[in-house]
Amino acid sequence: MTEYLFLFAVVFAINLLPAFGPPTWSVIVMFGLSTDLPIPGIVVVGALAAAFGRFLLAHGFRLLSFRVSEETKYNLAAARSAFMRKKHHGWAALGLFALSPVPSAQLFAAIGLTNIRILPFTAAFFAGRLVSYSIYAGSAHLVAEELTLADTFREALTSPWGIAFQIAMLAMLVALAKIPWAKIFGPADEEQKES
Repeated sequence: MTEYLFLFAVVFAINLLPAFGPPTWSVIVMFGLSTDLPIPGIVVVGALAAAFGRFLLAHGFRLLSFRVSEETKYNLAAARSAFMRKKHHGWAALGLFALSPVPSAQLFAAIGLTNIRILPFTAAFFAGRLVSYSIYAGSAHLVAEELTLADTFREALTSPWGIAFQIAMLAMLVALAKIPWAKIFGPADEEQKES
C-alpha cells in the first residue's frame, strides 16, 4: 500500500506542474520495473493521480483567470463562447485530450483560463492515460536497459529541445489570452460573459 501511495504522490506532483515536468510514463515504467506491484494497479493509480493533478492544475489556472485584465477576460470569454457554440469542437477536444502525445499541462491550463468545464476533459485524459500507461508499463522490459528515472528527470530539465518546447508551449498559452478572439469569432454570448 505504501508503494501505491508513493506512486500516487509522485505522479500527482508531476501533473501539478504547468511546465518542465518529467514525462509521467517514465515513472510508470520505473515502478513497473522496480516494484512487485501488479501492472494493472500501477496503471490505474498512475492514471488517477495524473488526472487528479491535471484537474487541480486547471482549477489553479481558473483562479488565475480572475486576476487578469478586463480585456483579457473579454478575449477569453469570446474564445470560450466560440468553442461552446459547436458540439463537434467539444468532441474533437476530448479526443485530443484522450489520444494526444502533446504535453497536457498547457492544454489543461488553457481549459482553466477559458473557464470551460474541466471534468469532461479530465475524464477523457484519464481514459487516454489508462491506454498509454498500459502500453508503457507492459513494454517496460524493452526500455529497461536504456532508462533510469534520474536520466529521464535530468533530460526533462536540461535538454535544449525540451526546454525550448516547454517555453514555446508557455508562450502559446500567454498568446491564447492575448488573441482578440472577439474580433475573430464575434463577442461572447451573454451567458458566457457572466460565467
